[in-house]
Amino acid sequence: MDAAEVETDRPGPDPIRILIVDDHALVREGTRELLSQDDTLVVVGMAGSGEEALEAVAALSPDVALVDVNLPSMSGLELSRALLAQFPSTKVLVLSAYDDYAYVAEALEVGVAGYLLKTATAKELVDAVRAVHDGVFVLDRQVSQRLVRRRETAPTSVGGLTPRETSVLQLLAQGRSNKQIAIEMALGTRTVEGYVSNILAKLGVASRTEAVAHAIRHRLVSPSGHDRTD
Repeated sequence: MDAAEVETDRPGPDPIRILIVDDHALVREGTRELLSQDDTLVVVGMAGSGEEALEAVAALSPDVALVDVNLPSMSGLELSRALLAQFPSTKVLVLSAYDDYAYVAEALEVGVAGYLLKTATAKELVDAVRAVHDGVFVLDRQVSQRLVRRRETAPTSVGGLTPRETSVLQLLAQGRSNKQIAIEMALGTRTVEGYVSNILAKLGVASRTEAVAHAIRHRLVSPSGHDRTD
Protein backbone atom coordinates (compact mmCIF):
# COMPACT_ATOMS: atom_id res chain seq x y z
CA MET A 1 0.00 0.00 0.00
CA ASP A 2 1.33 3.42 -0.96
CA ALA A 3 0.65 6.28 1.41
CA ALA A 4 0.44 9.95 0.58
CA GLU A 5 1.18 12.76 3.01
CA VAL A 6 -1.85 14.89 3.79
CA GLU A 7 -1.36 18.64 3.78
CA THR A 8 -2.84 20.30 6.86
CA ASP A 9 -2.24 24.00 6.14
CA ARG A 10 -4.81 24.48 3.39
CA PRO A 11 -7.34 27.24 4.06
CA GLY A 12 -11.08 26.69 3.85
CA PRO A 13 -12.98 23.40 4.11
CA ASP A 14 -11.08 20.17 4.57
CA PRO A 15 -10.15 18.57 1.24
CA ILE A 16 -11.93 15.43 0.10
CA ARG A 17 -9.79 12.46 1.14
CA ILE A 18 -9.37 9.88 -1.63
CA LEU A 19 -8.06 6.32 -1.83
CA ILE A 20 -7.07 5.01 -5.28
CA VAL A 21 -7.46 1.26 -5.84
CA ASP A 22 -6.01 -0.13 -9.08
CA ASP A 23 -3.69 -3.05 -9.80
CA HIS A 24 -1.56 -1.00 -12.22
CA ALA A 25 1.01 1.26 -10.55
CA LEU A 26 1.14 3.57 -13.57
CA VAL A 27 -2.62 4.13 -13.40
CA ARG A 28 -2.46 4.79 -9.66
CA GLU A 29 0.34 7.33 -10.05
CA GLY A 30 -1.31 9.03 -13.02
CA THR A 31 -4.64 9.32 -11.23
CA ARG A 32 -2.95 10.72 -8.13
CA GLU A 33 -1.09 13.33 -10.19
CA LEU A 34 -4.32 14.35 -11.88
CA LEU A 35 -6.31 14.67 -8.67
CA SER A 36 -3.49 16.43 -6.83
CA GLN A 37 -3.84 19.39 -9.19
CA ASP A 38 -7.09 20.30 -7.44
CA ASP A 39 -6.70 21.92 -4.01
CA THR A 40 -10.07 20.60 -2.83
CA LEU A 41 -8.92 16.98 -3.21
CA VAL A 42 -6.15 15.00 -1.54
CA VAL A 43 -5.05 11.43 -2.23
CA VAL A 44 -4.35 9.90 1.18
CA GLY A 45 -3.37 6.46 -0.07
CA MET A 46 -3.21 3.94 -2.89
CA ALA A 47 -3.73 0.19 -3.04
CA GLY A 48 -3.08 -2.46 -5.66
CA SER A 49 -5.50 -5.13 -4.43
CA GLY A 50 -8.74 -5.57 -2.54
CA GLU A 51 -6.95 -6.77 0.57
CA GLU A 52 -4.65 -3.74 0.58
CA ALA A 53 -7.65 -1.48 0.03
CA LEU A 54 -9.51 -2.84 3.05
CA GLU A 55 -6.44 -2.26 5.23
CA ALA A 56 -5.99 1.24 3.80
CA VAL A 57 -9.59 2.27 4.42
CA ALA A 58 -9.41 0.99 8.00
CA ALA A 59 -6.23 2.99 8.60
CA LEU A 60 -6.91 6.15 6.59
CA SER A 61 -10.72 6.62 6.62
CA PRO A 62 -10.96 8.15 3.12
CA ASP A 63 -14.10 9.99 2.07
CA VAL A 64 -14.08 8.43 -1.40
CA ALA A 65 -12.54 5.22 -2.72
CA LEU A 66 -11.83 5.07 -6.47
CA VAL A 67 -12.09 1.36 -7.27
CA ASP A 68 -11.16 -0.44 -10.48
CA VAL A 69 -13.33 -3.44 -11.44
CA ASN A 70 -10.45 -5.72 -12.44
CA LEU A 71 -8.38 -6.48 -9.34
CA PRO A 72 -6.36 -9.59 -8.41
CA SER A 73 -7.87 -12.21 -6.05
CA MET A 74 -10.84 -10.02 -5.11
CA SER A 75 -12.76 -8.23 -7.87
CA GLY A 76 -13.49 -4.53 -7.59
CA LEU A 77 -17.19 -5.26 -7.19
CA GLU A 78 -16.53 -7.74 -4.38
CA LEU A 79 -14.31 -5.12 -2.76
CA SER A 80 -17.03 -2.49 -3.17
CA ARG A 81 -19.52 -4.76 -1.42
CA ALA A 82 -17.08 -5.32 1.45
CA LEU A 83 -16.27 -1.62 1.76
CA LEU A 84 -19.92 -0.62 1.88
CA ALA A 85 -20.60 -3.24 4.55
CA GLN A 86 -17.58 -2.48 6.74
CA PHE A 87 -17.01 1.23 6.10
CA PRO A 88 -20.35 2.81 5.13
CA SER A 89 -19.00 6.35 5.53
CA THR A 90 -16.60 5.83 2.60
CA LYS A 91 -18.26 6.44 -0.77
CA VAL A 92 -17.25 4.03 -3.55
CA LEU A 93 -16.77 5.39 -7.06
CA VAL A 94 -16.02 2.67 -9.61
CA LEU A 95 -13.47 3.79 -12.19
CA SER A 96 -13.37 1.11 -14.86
CA ALA A 97 -12.48 0.30 -18.45
CA TYR A 98 -15.61 -1.87 -18.73
CA ASP A 99 -18.90 -0.45 -20.01
CA ASP A 100 -20.52 -3.89 -20.32
CA TYR A 101 -24.08 -4.00 -19.00
CA ALA A 102 -23.39 -6.93 -16.66
CA TYR A 103 -20.63 -5.07 -14.80
CA VAL A 104 -22.67 -1.90 -14.49
CA ALA A 105 -25.80 -3.75 -13.38
CA GLU A 106 -23.93 -5.61 -10.65
CA ALA A 107 -22.23 -2.42 -9.49
CA LEU A 108 -25.62 -0.77 -9.14
CA GLU A 109 -26.93 -3.80 -7.24
CA VAL A 110 -23.95 -3.58 -4.88
CA GLY A 111 -24.83 0.04 -4.15
CA VAL A 112 -21.78 1.99 -5.31
CA ALA A 113 -22.03 5.79 -5.35
CA GLY A 114 -21.01 6.06 -8.98
CA TYR A 115 -19.66 4.29 -12.07
CA LEU A 116 -17.21 6.17 -14.30
CA LEU A 117 -15.24 4.92 -17.30
CA LYS A 118 -11.49 5.40 -17.58
CA THR A 119 -12.13 7.33 -20.79
CA ALA A 120 -13.50 10.18 -18.66
CA THR A 121 -11.76 13.54 -18.82
CA ALA A 122 -9.88 15.00 -15.86
CA LYS A 123 -12.74 17.42 -15.22
CA GLU A 124 -15.32 14.62 -15.33
CA LEU A 125 -13.33 12.61 -12.78
CA VAL A 126 -12.92 15.55 -10.42
CA ASP A 127 -16.60 16.46 -10.77
CA ALA A 128 -17.58 12.83 -10.11
CA VAL A 129 -15.49 12.66 -6.93
CA ARG A 130 -17.09 15.85 -5.64
CA ALA A 131 -20.57 14.65 -6.58
CA VAL A 132 -20.39 11.27 -4.83
CA HIS A 133 -18.84 12.95 -1.79
CA ASP A 134 -21.89 15.22 -1.69
CA GLY A 135 -24.26 12.26 -1.95
CA VAL A 136 -25.08 12.60 -5.65
CA PHE A 137 -25.12 9.38 -7.69
CA VAL A 138 -22.88 9.51 -10.78
CA LEU A 139 -23.21 7.36 -13.90
CA ASP A 140 -20.90 7.81 -16.87
CA ARG A 141 -22.76 9.37 -19.80
CA GLN A 142 -21.66 6.64 -22.21
CA VAL A 143 -22.80 3.92 -19.80
CA SER A 144 -26.11 5.68 -19.26
CA GLN A 145 -26.77 5.82 -22.99
CA ARG A 146 -26.03 2.11 -23.38
CA LEU A 147 -28.37 1.22 -20.52
CA VAL A 148 -31.17 3.23 -22.12
CA ARG A 149 -30.67 1.51 -25.48
CA ARG A 150 -30.58 -1.91 -23.83
CA ARG A 151 -33.75 -1.23 -21.87
CA GLU A 152 -35.53 -0.21 -25.07
CA THR A 153 -34.53 -3.36 -26.99
CA ALA A 154 -33.90 -6.18 -24.48
CA PRO A 155 -36.49 -8.80 -23.47
CA THR A 156 -37.87 -8.31 -19.98
CA SER A 157 -36.77 -11.72 -18.72
CA VAL A 158 -34.49 -14.58 -19.72
CA GLY A 159 -35.71 -17.66 -17.93
CA GLY A 160 -36.01 -15.77 -14.65
CA LEU A 161 -32.24 -15.24 -14.52
CA THR A 162 -30.51 -11.93 -13.89
CA PRO A 163 -28.31 -10.52 -16.70
CA ARG A 164 -25.17 -11.64 -14.86
CA GLU A 165 -26.56 -15.15 -14.29
CA THR A 166 -27.42 -15.35 -17.98
CA SER A 167 -23.83 -14.40 -18.86
CA VAL A 168 -22.50 -17.11 -16.54
CA LEU A 169 -24.89 -19.66 -18.04
CA GLN A 170 -23.73 -18.77 -21.55
CA LEU A 171 -20.12 -19.40 -20.54
CA LEU A 172 -21.13 -22.69 -18.95
CA ALA A 173 -22.69 -23.63 -22.29
CA GLN A 174 -19.32 -22.88 -23.91
CA GLY A 175 -17.62 -25.36 -21.57
CA ARG A 176 -15.91 -22.86 -19.28
CA SER A 177 -14.87 -23.87 -15.76
CA ASN A 178 -15.69 -21.70 -12.74
CA LYS A 179 -12.09 -20.46 -12.70
CA GLN A 180 -12.20 -19.55 -16.39
CA ILE A 181 -15.51 -17.74 -15.93
CA ALA A 182 -14.09 -15.84 -12.97
CA ILE A 183 -11.12 -14.66 -15.04
CA GLU A 184 -13.21 -13.73 -18.08
CA MET A 185 -15.83 -11.82 -16.06
CA ALA A 186 -13.36 -10.31 -13.55
CA LEU A 187 -15.07 -11.99 -10.61
CA GLY A 188 -13.93 -14.05 -7.65
CA THR A 189 -14.27 -17.82 -7.94
CA ARG A 190 -16.62 -17.91 -4.96
CA THR A 191 -18.82 -15.30 -6.61
CA VAL A 192 -19.06 -17.46 -9.73
CA GLU A 193 -19.89 -20.49 -7.60
CA GLY A 194 -22.71 -18.47 -6.05
CA TYR A 195 -24.07 -17.55 -9.47
CA VAL A 196 -23.93 -21.18 -10.58
CA SER A 197 -25.83 -22.26 -7.46
CA ASN A 198 -28.49 -19.63 -8.15
CA ILE A 199 -28.79 -20.79 -11.76
CA LEU A 200 -29.27 -24.42 -10.72
CA ALA A 201 -31.91 -23.44 -8.18
CA LYS A 202 -33.83 -21.18 -10.58
CA LEU A 203 -33.78 -23.74 -13.39
CA GLY A 204 -34.66 -26.60 -11.03
CA VAL A 205 -31.71 -28.80 -12.01
CA ALA A 206 -28.99 -30.56 -10.05
CA SER A 207 -25.85 -30.13 -12.16
CA ARG A 208 -24.06 -27.80 -14.55
CA THR A 209 -24.65 -30.25 -17.40
CA GLU A 210 -28.39 -30.32 -16.73
CA ALA A 211 -28.43 -26.52 -16.53
CA VAL A 212 -26.78 -26.18 -19.94
CA ALA A 213 -29.09 -28.79 -21.49
CA HIS A 214 -32.14 -27.07 -20.00
CA ALA A 215 -30.97 -23.66 -21.21
CA ILE A 216 -30.35 -24.86 -24.76
CA ARG A 217 -33.62 -26.80 -24.86
CA HIS A 218 -35.59 -23.75 -23.76
CA ARG A 219 -33.53 -21.41 -25.96
CA LEU A 220 -32.14 -19.40 -23.05
CA VAL A 221 -28.71 -19.77 -24.66
CA SER A 222 -27.40 -21.50 -27.75
CA PRO A 223 -24.56 -24.04 -27.98
CA SER A 224 -22.81 -21.81 -30.53
CA GLY A 225 -22.21 -19.17 -27.88
CA HIS A 226 -24.91 -16.60 -28.70
CA ASP A 227 -27.61 -15.48 -26.30
CA ARG A 228 -31.22 -15.84 -27.31
CA THR A 229 -32.39 -12.81 -29.25
CA ASP A 230 -36.03 -13.58 -29.95
